[in-house]
Parts: sequence; C-alpha cells; structure tokens
Amino acid sequence: MRNIPTITRNLLIVNVLVFLATVAIGGETTAYGTNYRLNNIFGLHFFMAPDFHLYQLLTYMFMHGGWSHLFFNMFALWMFGCVVERVWGPKKFLFYYICCGIGAGLFQELAQFGSFSIDIMSRYPQVGFGDLGTVATQLGSALNGWTTVGASGAIYAILLAFGMIFPEERIFIFPLPIPIKAKWFVIIYAGIELFSAISTTGDGVAHLAHLGGMVFGFFMIRYWQKHPTSGYGRSDGQQFFENLRQSWEKRSHHKSAPEPPKTGNPDWDYNAQKQATQAEIDRILDKIRKSGYDSLTADEKRKLFEQSNKR
Repeated sequence: MRNIPTITRNLLIVNVLVFLATVAIGGETTAYGTNYRLNNIFGLHFFMAPDFHLYQLLTYMFMHGGWSHLFFNMFALWMFGCVVERVWGPKKFLFYYICCGIGAGLFQELAQFGSFSIDIMSRYPQVGFGDLGTVATQLGSALNGWTTVGASGAIYAILLAFGMIFPEERIFIFPLPIPIKAKWFVIIYAGIELFSAISTTGDGVAHLAHLGGMVFGFFMIRYWQKHPTSGYGRSDGQQFFENLRQSWEKRSHHKSAPEPPKTGNPDWDYNAQKQATQAEIDRILDKIRKSGYDSLTADEKRKLFEQSNKR
C-alpha cells in the first residue's frame, strides 16, 4: 500500500471501509440479494422518487452492491488509478474522479427519466409530459427502488484517461492471449457498454452511467489539452515530470554534463550511460514545458513512462 499514490490509496480504503460498514449494518434479504440499508440512504435514487437527495450524486459512488462489485471496481482503480495519479498529481486526479462520478450519476438520472417517460406514456396515452410529476408522486414507493450504487462511472473515466495519456501502451485483457494497445482497450470497453445499454434491459447494471463517466472524462481531458495553462489544465503530467527532474538532479548533484570518453572502466561507463539517460530525459521535460505533453512522440512517452517506474 505504501507504493500506491495518496488519492488512489485513500479511495481504496474509503470504499472498502464503507462497504464493510454497509455489510455490518445489513439490510433486507430478497430474492435478488441483500437490500442494504446504507445503500437506500446514500445510493443515488431517481430524482422524481421521494427518497432522492442531492448529496446522493456524491455519496453513491462510494457504495457497492456486493463483494464482486467492490472487487472489480477497486482492482481497476488500483491498476489504472496509480498510473494516472502519478502523471496528473493528486489534486487533478481527485477533481477528475469526483467530477466524472457526478457526471455518470447525471447520465443515469437522465436515462431513468427517459425510461420512465417512455414507459408511462406508452402505457397510458392520455398522460402528457406535464403529468409525469403527478404520476411519479403516485408511484413513489416503486420509484424508490430505482437506486444506483458503485464507483463504476468514475472508474470508467479513469480507464479513458489512461487510454488518452498512453494510447500506444500495450496491456493484457483476460481472456485475450495477446496484449492490445490502450486506445483499443478503451474503445472496446466503450463499445461493449454502448451495446449493452441499447440491447440489455433489467440486468441491474447502469451501463449509461459507465458511458456518462467516460463522456464527462473525455470532454474534461480535451478541455485541459486545449487550455494547458488554465487551472487543472496544466500540461498532462507536467508537475509529475518536474518532480522526476528534481529527483534525478538530487541523485546526480548536477545537471546534464558532456558524456565522458569510453575507458573500459565499468564504473565510468555506468556513469556515462546514466548521464546520457538524464540528458535525454531533460530534453524531453524541456519539450513538455515548451509544447505540452501531447507534443511528445510515442517513443518519448515510453521513455518517460519507463523512467517513472524506476523511481
């Protein structure tokens, strides 16, 4: 846990502790599982339901419906959140995570409103759009059952961020036997969620919330890329790479120096190689400051990624 960045580590801890409290407090056992009491309070209800509260747009992303739901979300957060936080820094990462989680909740609310409107007006043609509020009041108890929990919307946004920061990095996806590029990984997952949202109903999964997190994340990242000097829009990973530079300079106690001639001495050869590597990293960091992270080539991004993992 000590090697996990601060925000990612704290998010993992908070999610696990909240779920343990949810299980400890318990709830009503049904044919579909346990209806936890805390999920009824802090889960995101349909905005036309009596139990809806505005704070649920924030709290729902820390609630989960079961152990498997918690495990897969936390595994993805650990796997991709560590990398994204190291690149962006804790403040930007947390801001992105929370905003995308709220955005995913808003998408889910919109999807539920569309489903509710279509269902009511198809069953009762005499009901108009303006009558939906009255109908919702009459169906309050049933609508309270429309509850969304889980960090999946924010997690999908983290997957998107990883794919946009390191589009050419190759990763393994079970059960595929070969690695695929991160950009294709994101596209495949987004396509699966879109297909599921269109073709699947009543499976208990908030597919549009997942897509909503990715949509919010995409527009936030694009805005930051176009406004690299405004607030959190600072060049991707610039602060992270500044910290890398300071770390390397402290280790070597000097900035890049001319490469000494080969002498056959292993220690001198090692120092020469180290100085050459540092000079290359310094050049890349200078390029980031002048033109932004997106100006780097795939090879330059790879070198930075590899060096960051050696810290």
